[in-house]
Amino acid sequence: MNKIPYRNSIVMAEKSWRKTTGYHGGEAIVRCAAIILPYLNHAELASISSTCKTLNQFSKAVTSRRTLDSTRGIETLPIPFFNPNSGDSQPYSYFIYSPTQIIHRGCEFRQPWGSDEDALLSRFRIEPFLFQVADAFGCNCVGCSGDCCPCSEKIRDVASRECGPSCECDLGCGNRVTQRGITRRLKIVKNSRKGWGLYAAETIPGGQFICEYAGELLSTEEARRRLQSYDKLASFGRITPALLVVKEHLSNGKTSLRINIDATMIGNVARFINHSCDGGNLNTAIVRSSGALLPRVCIFASRDIHEDEELTFSYGDVRLNPNGRPCFCGTSSCAGVLPSEHT
Repeated sequence: MNKIPYRNSIVMAEKSWRKTTGYHGGEAIVRCAAIILPYLNHAELASISSTCKTLNQFSKAVTSRRTLDSTRGIETLPIPFFNPNSGDSQPYSYFIYSPTQIIHRGCEFRQPWGSDEDALLSRFRIEPFLFQVADAFGCNCVGCSGDCCPCSEKIRDVASRECGPSCECDLGCGNRVTQRGITRRLKIVKNSRKGWGLYAAETIPGGQFICEYAGELLSTEEARRRLQSYDKLASFGRITPALLVVKEHLSNGKTSLRINIDATMIGNVARFINHSCDGGNLNTAIVRSSGALLPRVCIFASRDIHEDEELTFSYGDVRLNPNGRPCFCGTSSCAGVLPSEHT
């Protein structure tokens, strides 16, 4: 889909308004629509576009820009949508974008998407740490490559501890690889059976950081309540849940940490990563940072990934919910059912 310059669409809409109505004082109405339409979701935008030719032009411009970048310009690289399925008119998937964890707000809020305002979002660097620990210890090895840093710690060659808010180094530090956002070219492609999925738009070497699993950070009580609600809605095809539950275990097998991140409505492109029963080509890791109270769930390439290859990982143990939704991963080890947290 070709990009329609948003400012040009405003001029076109004003001309259309004057030609259709014969009224030359309607510029304020047109400009009001230019502000409001980027805040509408897909269904609302489709509904209003059918009311008149002017709003239809605006809607096309908004849709074009949304399709070209799911991140609203927040990430360094655009991550576009592609829907190759004939007969499927859905050009993108609507959600609120957040590159990091956020606290559950308990209320609905809107985010502009599909106008010149998108570029404004990229000017503000979003701090990846929700809560910071006062007077926490941090390193002072400015310019360190990462390996020599006392904050550095790896498990199976994947970072498990990085520099953080209590350190003197900046984002250029080699021990802050998960804090610089998405640095590899990705794309979101719709499959006729699995729905939307995240794909590599270039070759990605093994061990490369892909993205954080971002979304609403929930209490276990709220996560359980949402899971029950999502299971009912998903059974009718009304929603595709993206609530990830990650547990960290002690040596005796007991859970020491549980993180509940819901990207169903608010999150980043990690919400589009599909399950694979064979483990896929990604690893998830709990990453801690010096001076940050909460760890983050980060995703890395477990091997070299080819261009146009889908990015997948295992959601967990199928035995937790044998009556879960069907799995379409297509691997030789496919269990036929998607894992689903049941505790």
